Amino acid sequence: MIAAFEQAGLIVLERGWLSSNNILFGAANPDHETVLVDTGYWTHAPQTVALVRRLLGDRPLQRIVNTHLHSDHCGGNHALQQAYGCAVDVPAGEADKVDRWDETRLTYRETGQGCPRFERTGVLQADTEIELAGRRWQVIASPGHDPESMVLYEPELELLISADALWENGFGIVFPELEGGSGFDAVGATLDRLAALRVRAVIPGHGPAFDDFSGALARARRRFDALVADPSRHARHAAKVMIKFHLMELQSQPRDALVTWLEANALIAGVHRLHFGDVSFESWFDALIGELCASGALSVRDDVVEDA
Repeated sequence: MIAAFEQAGLIVLERGWLSSNNILFGAANPDHETVLVDTGYWTHAPQTVALVRRLLGDRPLQRIVNTHLHSDHCGGNHALQQAYGCAVDVPAGEADKVDRWDETRLTYRETGQGCPRFERTGVLQADTEIELAGRRWQVIASPGHDPESMVLYEPELELLISADALWENGFGIVFPELEGGSGFDAVGATLDRLAALRVRAVIPGHGPAFDDFSGALARARRRFDALVADPSRHARHAAKVMIKFHLMELQSQPRDALVTWLEANALIAGVHRLHFGDVSFESWFDALIGELCASGALSVRDDVVEDA
């Protein structure tokens, strides 16, 4: 994998939650445009800028490419634009939302997650190619986790930047399903399209790069089949992920304040209403926190919920 990454002129910055991984192109060759694919969460932006500065030295970052616009993938855009004045390409279907800075349509308001405003200068179009470090990468639509998500594929080296469409063990939450829409069919179609590619190595949105592409697809398929068979399982998992993400950002919050935040969170309140409306929000909350504590993800002390 390392040799292929060197041939592709890329460096993988594997980040921990709350941030997505970042992929830097062009750092080793002054003749290549410097491009960063995805920029992490806004609270990690100073670290993101520092990492890019260390790798580029005196060279500027010229462009950001976002696979999709969830807050953990584009939260560093603003800080990097402030530091470098770089261009930003977003999926074409997101362009108007960014230009208007519509935080509802961009999902930041409904998820309760932050993303400082940035300026879009270009778009990613599905079924086209972009040049990264002198190589042509295919831009492939990968709806499911996010309706506008894109993955990038380099066919000669058989490299895939899969964002949250495929992880080593699964894929990202299917947000359209949480909002009462249909997203599972799109996930299945995306997995089918990825399966048609020849892939030697995958750089996912989260976690280490891996080379067991067929194994990852098989695991994703099993997870997909289980979620389709029981949508409430997906909804419950998503609610717990949202709570964990929130606590990772704040580190701790009094229980009552957390309940208030969750009730005001449009996405989580909608999940409760659509899938678990037969129990009170308070009882549902207590069950979710109990499960997160039992798994070691959170702890509760003196009526304060803490990240673990």
